[in-house]
Amino acid sequence: MMQKHKPSTEQIREWLDAVPDPEIPVISLVDLGVIRDIEWQGDRLRVTVTPTYSGCPATGIINLDIETALRDRGIRNIEIVKTLSPAWTTDWISEKGREKMLAYGVVPPQTGTACTSNSPAPEVKCPRCNSENTKLVSQFGSTPCKSSYCCKECLEPFDYFKCI
Repeated sequence: MMQKHKPSTEQIREWLDAVPDPEIPVISLVDLGVIRDIEWQGDRLRVTVTPTYSGCPATGIINLDIETALRDRGIRNIEIVKTLSPAWTTDWISEKGREKMLAYGVVPPQTGTACTSNSPAPEVKCPRCNSENTKLVSQFGSTPCKSSYCCKECLEPFDYFKCI
């Protein structure tokens, strides 16, 4: 069924703000910053997506979730475009997304602190008890973009979302 009125890009962004990230489901794709652009090109809706990194295993699911959310609202002519430039950075995560991550138990990346493989492990506070007495357990956590930490005070393990 063809819609009589095209929804605004602001409305579409609101719809996509309800689509959860498959790896951290408490934040949306909009909060994660991977939705780079939304534009109508005639009767075709073009959504530009920048994956968190070029080999992100969730890219296919993200695209399917975007398409499903839009089709559920009557949009049929959809083009999802992947762009790698500029490369996604954790600085694109919204403040709302960072707050949701922390409440979920994943320490969000520090803003403006691009990391390299030679960077020392960041000192992070425990998301459960707020202690600074934490230690890096593994550079690789439950997903490639997270590191595993443990709090030395409450002894709880937690993830830190790496800065990219």
